[in-house]
Amino acid sequence: MTYGENLWLFFTLLFGIIVVPGMDMIFVLANSLSRGRSSGLAATAGIMAGGAVHSLYGAVGVGLLAHLVPMLFTPLLIAGALYMAWIGVTLMRSSIIIEGVGPADAASHWQAFRRGAITCLMNPKAYLFMLAIYPQFLRPDFGPLAPQAAVMALMTAVTQLAVYGGLALAAGRARQAIVDNARATVWIGRSAGALLVAVSLVTLWEGTGSWRM
Repeated sequence: MTYGENLWLFFTLLFGIIVVPGMDMIFVLANSLSRGRSSGLAATAGIMAGGAVHSLYGAVGVGLLAHLVPMLFTPLLIAGALYMAWIGVTLMRSSIIIEGVGPADAASHWQAFRRGAITCLMNPKAYLFMLAIYPQFLRPDFGPLAPQAAVMALMTAVTQLAVYGGLALAAGRARQAIVDNARATVWIGRSAGALLVAVSLVTLWEGTGSWRM
């Protein structure tokens, strides 16, 4: 797999994860519907800030592992791929339904930004998730890890901006599409699950390549 193919695979997985309706999406919608588009964009910026911290955590963890205990890198990659596949199967078997979006509690754009960051950072599953993802795509054989991590962090921020920012700008229609259409959210969740399983199988195949030789 080339570095370009690796980035495309990462983007595919990243988009599938971000587009699944969840706490971050509901928070952006709540601020947009209650206090307008600018508040929704402020909440989006907060979530992007939290996502940057997650990216840093994942990059530092993989970097330390590759430097201190390189022999564990491939086993962690395989474990991460299996964990991602398990999440994908869980999503494929689930039915995600958002029953409603309540009013936002944020009284200012700064508060919306701060709460967006806290909402993102307080999710304990996100840290485990990043530790599972990054070993699959942040690879020493593609060169120095720092530039790779910077590109992946930028891709994460841009994708969050596109998805959540788009929701903020089209809050009314987004609510109809996500909240009032249960079939849409179920379809999104299950499609994302299938995507996670597919990407996990590809990275698992790559990760076990050296063992097969």
